[in-house]
Amino acid sequence: MHLRFLGTTSEQGTCPALYETDRGTIAVQGKTVTDSTALGETVNLADDETLVEIPKELIRRFFDQG
Repeated sequence: MHLRFLGTTSEQGTCPALYETDRGTIAVQGKTVTDSTALGETVNLADDETLVEIPKELIRRFFDQG
């Protein structure tokens, strides 16, 4: 898989960030969610999946553009 950096809302230019993949998907870089209550509220989180947390403004920045 190859990633193309889309951007970040971080002033340091690091986490959180969004990437477009060559598979036609979006990859998300964020803080790993470790809270057991939150993880218990996910739907079918598979062994090879993880949950990350990012600010809403990161999504809005790239996808509310129409």
